[in-house]
Amino acid sequence: MIKQRTLREPVSAVGVGVHSGKKIRLTLRTAPVNTGLVFTRTDLNPPVVIQSEPTRVNDTRMATTLDKDGARIATIEHMMSAFSGLAIDNCFIDVDAPEIPIMDGSGSTFVYMIQSAGIVEQDAPRRFVRVLKPVEVREGDKWASLVPYEGYKLSFSIDFGHEAIDKTAQFVEVDFNKQSYVRDVSYARTFGFVKDLELLWSLGLAQGGTMDNAIVLDDKHVLNPEGLRAEDEFAKHKLLDAMGDLYVLGHPLIAHYSAFKSGHEINNKLLRALIADPLSWEYVEYPDPELAPRSFTAAVALAQ
Repeated sequence: MIKQRTLREPVSAVGVGVHSGKKIRLTLRTAPVNTGLVFTRTDLNPPVVIQSEPTRVNDTRMATTLDKDGARIATIEHMMSAFSGLAIDNCFIDVDAPEIPIMDGSGSTFVYMIQSAGIVEQDAPRRFVRVLKPVEVREGDKWASLVPYEGYKLSFSIDFGHEAIDKTAQFVEVDFNKQSYVRDVSYARTFGFVKDLELLWSLGLAQGGTMDNAIVLDDKHVLNPEGLRAEDEFAKHKLLDAMGDLYVLGHPLIAHYSAFKSGHEINNKLLRALIADPLSWEYVEYPDPELAPRSFTAAVALAQ
């Protein structure tokens, strides 16, 4: 069968919070079957435990934020995308701050942490959520949808009207029947604009943002001396974000996600719309891996 997966051993790292600007210690630990992805704010007394699920997302300004009884954990999306891409079902995530460290602004550091810890299969079937009919959320000209698909595919279109961004790929698509998260998605960094900094600072956001953890743009140019990692990095990062936002569901999707100018808020509304309609989805397990879409068999091997 296709089995659940967790980490072989604990792994820790220290990084900076992109919004707080403070040092944060993050530890990922092995978790039993059917645990899911469980966050603990270790700096609180008593510690607050927050299960990853769509209804726990209460703030999507510049990041996806989980909340329980006023305790928050922000900027989870890059790490969640790595959990999704490397097929991690169960993990305890301990953090001593109200946000996950930004690391280099992509999914790469989290991939390194997970691979350093090692991945083990567990003696329980992996549970998938298969989309049975189209679900869509629209806000103005922005939208995101999930439609039935035998595998996991994401398509994303951007439109920022910015000279430097407009010169790069405006559309990206990743089909995990054919492609790998590590090779094709994880490298893409978050990005921000100098003109927005004063507003963000006034809101208590982006206190730790630097060119070491983001692509920074003025009105016309990328300011990072090293430039972009790939010609599609802007659009690909939005796809990476979407993967993390969707994995808040706690189960891998069997679906095709498509979006235009979507962000954390629309992605979460899409998940809530999906689970609110019991006729639009079903749980699926694969006792025989040969019957599963290639996204969840060969692609898992590529992720390691």
